[in-house]
Amino acid sequence: MTAPASLQSLDGKVAVVTGASRRIGRATALGLARCGADVVVTARSARDEIEAVAREIEGLGQRAKVVMGDVSDEAEARRMGAEVRDAFGRVDVLVNNAAIRRQVSLLEMSFADWREIQGVILDGAFLMARELLPAMIETGGGTIVNIGGLTGHTGARERAHVCAAKAGLVGLTKAIAVEFADRGINANCLVPGKIGGARSATSGASPISADIPLGREGDVEEAAAMVVSLCLPQARFMTGQTVHVSGGLYMP
Repeated sequence: MTAPASLQSLDGKVAVVTGASRRIGRATALGLARCGADVVVTARSARDEIEAVAREIEGLGQRAKVVMGDVSDEAEARRMGAEVRDAFGRVDVLVNNAAIRRQVSLLEMSFADWREIQGVILDGAFLMARELLPAMIETGGGTIVNIGGLTGHTGARERAHVCAAKAGLVGLTKAIAVEFADRGINANCLVPGKIGGARSATSGASPISADIPLGREGDVEEAAAMVVSLCLPQARFMTGQTVHVSGGLYMP
């Protein structure tokens, strides 16, 4: 059975994607635009890259807005939230994708190292959700998708800070789902496995593993397609869930 077109469209909706300058964030922003959404894209420092993404969105016939800022800083997050709300007058979708990952042994990890990772991944998701939830509720509801990480479920050497932050996103997702369900909010967590393509210097990604049942790394577009699917009206009865896109590498 094919879902009605109205359940597969984001026409008239406004989506926000943090950390959207490259990889899953960029592909998600473009995927949302292809479904009819106007898109606000954010980045902390990659201005040239994020502006290029905005131009791609506009090339798809949708409106785009670039908001620069550090989601881990409360004052910055408040300013970013205000810019996002003012951009197109509403917010319907928030994808919390901003993340950094650095490898360091727990015994050598400074508290500053720990806080930096927690700040961007977990604090940033909390702050952006807190800033934008009122706008979603005001228009009858919305969708939040937090981008988790496999290490938050399996653990990993030299990444205790990342493991803890990504695991925390699962709890945050469930809390939002429970607290705001009666106000029309859906919240889910998407966990990518090993995704191929060029990685940033802070990705912390390990080489391809023979342990992937499907025998290959995933593609950025495959991960983004699942994120977009969670933002569509056809997914409105799904909330509080963690969805793994890992080629079978992790089976809860």
